[in-house]
Amino acid sequence: MRKGEATREAILERAIGLASQVGLEGLTIGRLAEDLDLSKSGLFAHFRSKEALQIRTLERAAERFSQVVVRPALAEPRGEPRLRALFERWLRWPQAFRQPGGCIFVAAASELDDRPGPTRDCLVRLQREWLGVIATTVRGGQELGQLRADLDPQQLAHELYGIMLVHHHSSRLLRDPASGARTRAAFERLLADARNPS
Repeated sequence: MRKGEATREAILERAIGLASQVGLEGLTIGRLAEDLDLSKSGLFAHFRSKEALQIRTLERAAERFSQVVVRPALAEPRGEPRLRALFERWLRWPQAFRQPGGCIFVAAASELDDRPGPTRDCLVRLQREWLGVIATTVRGGQELGQLRADLDPQQLAHELYGIMLVHHHSSRLLRDPASGARTRAAFERLLADARNPS
């Protein structure tokens, strides 16, 4: 990796952590330059605009999410083991890849839900891809006969993502020490209902 690419990667890694704390709107070239002790002009040369910085930060976070959560989970056997691995790795994601303010995607979703534009479009695409990974994993469980054939994979993905979101809310905002146990109990109930009874 060339020096310029390495610098850009280091900038993006820091941008993810900062955006998790101050939001994407708070992630400016000036703020990031100050945080990294770099010149604004030097940082501007890498990204050219605040919007480009925000989009590239989301894309880099998605690359890291794939490395930390998706790819290792997809190495597990198809069906329930893979679904369980996706769930467990997602729970550990903000700690496995340092995000002091919690999951950058959850924070960005609250911030961008009513703001049309390229940054929101990027986040929507990434979130749909993640829901697609979950639904595809559910379909794998159906093909193996582990999960009920009459399940709607998109519905199960929706419900599982809801469990993940309430965990973020409960653990981050409410600081509920039982959040992890409650989240796993909700997942186990969802999975028990989804299993093929035969």
